[in-house]
Amino acid sequence: MRRRQLMIGVVAASVVWPSMAGSQQATATALKRIAIDINTPEGDAIGLARLKVFEDALAKLGWLAGQNVVVDRYWSAGNAERARRSAARIIASKPDVVITVGTLVTTTWLQTSRSVPTVFTFVPDPVGAGIVDSLSRPTGNATGFTQFEFSLAGKWLELLNDLDPGIRRAGVLRDLATPSGTPMFASIQAAGHRLGIDVVPISMNDEETIGRSISGFARAGKGGIIVPPGGLSTRYRELIISLAAQHRLPSIFPWSDRARAGGLMSYGTSDAELFRQAAGYVDRIRKGEKPSDLPVQAPTRFELVINLKTARALGIEVPPILLARAVEVIE
Repeated sequence: MRRRQLMIGVVAASVVWPSMAGSQQATATALKRIAIDINTPEGDAIGLARLKVFEDALAKLGWLAGQNVVVDRYWSAGNAERARRSAARIIASKPDVVITVGTLVTTTWLQTSRSVPTVFTFVPDPVGAGIVDSLSRPTGNATGFTQFEFSLAGKWLELLNDLDPGIRRAGVLRDLATPSGTPMFASIQAAGHRLGIDVVPISMNDEETIGRSISGFARAGKGGIIVPPGGLSTRYRELIISLAAQHRLPSIFPWSDRARAGGLMSYGTSDAELFRQAAGYVDRIRKGEKPSDLPVQAPTRFELVINLKTARALGIEVPPILLARAVEVIE
C-alpha cells in the first residue's frame, strides 16, 4: 500500500513540476526590461535620488520591479569610454526601452542602436546634437526631454549680477566633453557683453586642474563663478562648492541640490520632474506608442533656490526682489 502511494506521489510530482516551471518561465518572459544609463558615478547620491524618482513613477504607472519589469542600471558618469562600454552591455541585454541621461550618454548610445525605443533626459539641444530631426516629430527611435534652452545660460549671469552688482568677472567652468558647453558659453558671453562683465573660461578636467584654475581666477578679485551642467560638474560638485566658499566667490548652479549643499544659488529645471516625465513616456511606449510620435518636450517651470547661510558667509545681502522670486530659501 505504501509503495502504491509513493508511486502516485512521484507521478503527481512529474505532472506538477513541469507545469510550475512553465509558469515561472512564462513570468520571466513577460517581464519587460528597461535599461537606464545615468551620467553620475555608481552610488552617487544625486544619481540614486534621480533613479528612485524614476522607479517610483514607473510603479505608480503599474510597472513594478521584479513583477512585470526589470530595470538595469548603468553608470557612465559623463565619461565617453564608460558610455561606450555601457552601450555595448545594454545592447547585449536586449532591452525593451532605454533611458539615457545627458547628451554624451545619449549620442553614444544612439551610435550603437537606432532601433531600440529610447527616452532621453538632460539634453539641451537634441536637434543640434543629431539625436532627433525635429522636436515636434523626432522621426527616429528616440524622444525625450530637454533641460533648458541655451538662452538660460545667460540668465545665470544676470542672476549673479542681480545678487552682487559688484561682480565684474564671471568664471565659467568648462567641460569640453559636454557638447552643449560651447553654445552655453556663447550665451553667457552675450549676457556679459550686455552687462559689462568679462566672461572667463575655467578649465575643468580633474581635481587638480579645478583647484588651480579657480584659485587663479579668484586672485584677480571682483569675480563670481557659473557652473553649467555636465558630468564633471556633477562629479566634482562638492569640490567646486568648497572652493567657491574658500575663495569667497559668489556661485550659481543649474540644480537645486547644489544650493542645498552649500552653493550660493541655483536656477534651472526640476530634475525630479524630468525623470517623472520620462517614466510617463516609457509607459506610453510600452503600451504601443512609438518614440517618433511623441514630441520632445521642453521644461516650462524653472526654480530659483538661494542659500542665505552661504550669502551671509560671503557678506552678501540678498535683494528682497530675488528672495521673492525664489521657490526655496535655505536659512
